[in-house]
Amino acid sequence: MSEQMSQFLSLVREAGRVVVFTGAGISTESGIPDFRGPNGVWKKISPIDFNDFIASENVRKEYWSRKFAGTDTMANASPNEGHIAISQLVEAGKVTHIITQNVDGLHLKSGVPEERVIELHGNANYASCLDCGRRFELTDLRSAFIATSNVPYCSDCGGIVKTATISFGQAMPAVEMQRSEQATSDCDLFIAIGSSLVVYPAAGFPAMAKRNGAELVILNNQPTDLDPVADLVVNRQIGPTLTELLRMMATS
Repeated sequence: MSEQMSQFLSLVREAGRVVVFTGAGISTESGIPDFRGPNGVWKKISPIDFNDFIASENVRKEYWSRKFAGTDTMANASPNEGHIAISQLVEAGKVTHIITQNVDGLHLKSGVPEERVIELHGNANYASCLDCGRRFELTDLRSAFIATSNVPYCSDCGGIVKTATISFGQAMPAVEMQRSEQATSDCDLFIAIGSSLVVYPAAGFPAMAKRNGAELVILNNQPTDLDPVADLVVNRQIGPTLTELLRMMATS
């Protein structure tokens, strides 16, 4: 057991209420491309701003054309060993909440109860009406769009339909932000996993945890700006590291 992993084990064992915060790095191990990395999706194609989406039907048509072009990698992805390890920590009663910047729904697919997962940036696996909130399944929207090229509107109220994600220029969801603040305030160990910690306001939660007296662990392939204030920084692959942590918890 390395000294670094021994310290990680001690921090998790001694904690009573752990919050896990995840970014794109955990899902790249499931084959989902990073949006912001050096070879990220947004280096090749610019994201569509929410205000432009609302203002123009042509922009909405471009939005849905992108969404339904080719294979939906995100929808077809499966949880990897990192997601599974975190779900086991939730099941063991160690982790109270998962706050995620990811929109892939993989924490839910891994078996974590919905009330334990806070999807700060929403979920890309379904759509909703921006006015009344009705949910729409993407398989239905895809079939209709491919057949007609018509932008979807809500069949209940006529409102604009969009994937249930938070886009550039769109306000953060108030309920999820409040839940994240409460979970962060209540925890005694905050583990930031696979996040560059540069996208705010989400990236403010690790610093908030430290200010409130919690220990902070950062598990990420690359350095982050918050490394200097963390109690432990682990620059290793996420899935194998969390699997090793669970093994050590079970055997030592």
